[in-house]
Amino acid sequence: MPDDANKIADPESNDRNYVVSPLGYPARVLGPGETYETVTDKIATVVLKQPYPKGWWIGFGISFALLMLFLYAVTYLLYRGVGIWGINIPIAWGFAIINFVWWIGIGHAGTFISAILLLVMQKWRTSINRLTEAMTLFAVACAGMFPLLHLGRPWLFYWLIPYPDTMGLWPQFRSPLVWDVFAVSTYFTVSLIFWYAGLIPDLATLRDRAQTRGKQFFYGVLALGWRGSAKHWQRHQSAYLLLAGLATPLVLSVHSVVSFDFSVAIVPGWHSTIFPPYFVAGAIYSGFAMVLNIVIPLRKLYGLQSLVTMRHLNNMANIMLATGLMVSYGYLMEAFMAWYSGDIFEQYMMLNRAFGPYGWVFWLLMLCNVLIPQVLWSRHVRTTPILLFIVALFVNVGMWLERFVIVVTSLHRDFVPSVWRMYYPTVWDWATFIGSIGLFLTLLFLFIRFLPMISISEVRELVAEHEEVEK
Repeated sequence: MPDDANKIADPESNDRNYVVSPLGYPARVLGPGETYETVTDKIATVVLKQPYPKGWWIGFGISFALLMLFLYAVTYLLYRGVGIWGINIPIAWGFAIINFVWWIGIGHAGTFISAILLLVMQKWRTSINRLTEAMTLFAVACAGMFPLLHLGRPWLFYWLIPYPDTMGLWPQFRSPLVWDVFAVSTYFTVSLIFWYAGLIPDLATLRDRAQTRGKQFFYGVLALGWRGSAKHWQRHQSAYLLLAGLATPLVLSVHSVVSFDFSVAIVPGWHSTIFPPYFVAGAIYSGFAMVLNIVIPLRKLYGLQSLVTMRHLNNMANIMLATGLMVSYGYLMEAFMAWYSGDIFEQYMMLNRAFGPYGWVFWLLMLCNVLIPQVLWSRHVRTTPILLFIVALFVNVGMWLERFVIVVTSLHRDFVPSVWRMYYPTVWDWATFIGSIGLFLTLLFLFIRFLPMISISEVRELVAEHEEVEK
């Protein structure tokens, strides 16, 4: 333990002797004074208390209104066809693929926090892993909508699945768009099972604390007869570690497969071997930014500062800074390889990105993804929630702009000037995109309302460890 010189006040703690590390960061994962009962009360009360806060109803109402906008836009799309979007020749992808890649990237932080940090035994993950796992599922659900809608005939989506049909048609397995189907569906399935397996002990806790017969039945069915016996815990831990091992390679593989949509093409700006690691780093970058944008307001609104502490925010900010530097290196290498290759098409592509008609998007991207995140070198920014929230918001905007630059600027001017054309998103493009955010937030608000956003059982383990250390 540090000596008395290292005992200074945590900025959000009432304990003036709260022990911190020699670098000035809290040495504990949880705030002081947490016990089994306080942890259970704080987390379970969020779900079980009646009536529910007005703030939740306001947020849910806004999210549901955006969801209705999404449903209206999709209904009109199915009625009129994809011609209502701004896509054209040669920009045949547009917002649909931009949003697909952006949402898939956001879903990566959940698996990273839950699986990889579990395997490397990082205890600080326990207060945020449940929320990030749910975020992964909701982000993948939003992402999966866009390729289906982009098909033009979404009711024929099952043609992408290799099944023995009467016409003898099989998917084109040399196309990375078919690979996406298997990668994303596998990722969603493993993430769903992993999330539900971790929920089971907490569902039993809610079952036992529920006051109404209906809630007892609802959570009792979901808890699958959990009694908390030693045999149950042994099997639960074995299954949880196995699923973490299965999910870990998916963090690297899924967004690598998504990047193949671009890198296997011969379009200037796409045909590059740097795309897989560059996309994976960008996915974790945007994923942690979204986690911060969700966690920071929730910990304040529900009074969870002692469970989601400054250490959690600081660690996520550090990971965001590291992955942001990886993404910045990717930008640098793209420009360097365009020059070093001597390929006139690649060189023109880089000049067009920076100084062409979409040049303002490129420089705004650099501002959001490269320059602004450098403030994370400051400990003051990393431990000030409002500043960290603003930086994360800029990163999410910047990562969406990055996908816009990759998709649009490479397609609108390729090899033959006679087919060059501008891309202008229509009101229906924006309605679908903003509506998908409504779908994500609606699912998130429902999750907060009916399921524990923080893992009760795992945080209890930390309480026990802290009590052993303090003895």
